[in-house]
Amino acid sequence: MKYGYALLVASLLFSATAAPAQKMVHSERSMYREVLVYEEDGERCMCFTRQCRIGRQSCINLADPRRFALNYTRMMMGGTLFMGPAPKRILIVGLGGGSIPTALRELLPEAQIDVVEIDPAVTRVAKQFFGFKDGPKMQVFEVDGRVYVKRALREGVKYDAILLDAFDHEYIPEHLLTREFLTEVKSLLSPTGVLVGNTFSSSKLYDHESTTYAAVFGRFFNLKAANRVIVARPAGLPSDAQLRAKALEYELALRSYGVDAPGVLPLFNSTADWDPKARVLTDQYSPANLLNR
Repeated sequence: MKYGYALLVASLLFSATAAPAQKMVHSERSMYREVLVYEEDGERCMCFTRQCRIGRQSCINLADPRRFALNYTRMMMGGTLFMGPAPKRILIVGLGGGSIPTALRELLPEAQIDVVEIDPAVTRVAKQFFGFKDGPKMQVFEVDGRVYVKRALREGVKYDAILLDAFDHEYIPEHLLTREFLTEVKSLLSPTGVLVGNTFSSSKLYDHESTTYAAVFGRFFNLKAANRVIVARPAGLPSDAQLRAKALEYELALRSYGVDAPGVLPLFNSTADWDPKARVLTDQYSPANLLNR
């Protein structure tokens, strides 16, 4: 079954309010946050706030766990279409329930996938309630994402794709939003590597985030449907013809995950829709907790 463009836009990543039918199946407090698991309408979701009032971090369809339940996961998988023909190493910052790394492991069994998750409680919950499995080709590093990136730079590691999907109970941690951090991430990419970042489309930080990404990567794609996914490639963005060719190449493989690759194409937009005068976020200026209120 394919998802058309209208359905893709209509599917919301985050629910503003919780329905009474929500059932909590797990709750634990880590040193960073509460990690909660709710079930509702045939879905199981990980949340960092009671009744998911700030949003859902990860969800699975209980009847078909392979099928992506959240819109942003489909858009992020769309962004990974622009890796090279045989990606050898992928970095994912932020585990959540592990839907994306699990899908990438199935699609790219020869690739080494490194997942960075600061909170051991999230890793435990992903394994217990969301079917996530690590192994020799899927390693989880329980460390701050910025620390991991700096270590990888010192070791000379290169990645064919880097996915940024780290959130706390409010938003992306501010030290993972700055020009310096994105410059470090860019330095980890292979010559044809791609960066895929999950952010919000309605955040008060939108202009600042956009100018910061543009300062590091130049033009990038915005995929927007409730939230937004940023796709950047230091080697330059693919043409429309290349986009269509890649989407057709991966259409069948992605269909079982609920991703309509050609249907995602209308979301790829590189037009700047932000205030170009917005101040770039830096390690010295990154008051994300204040700007995002």
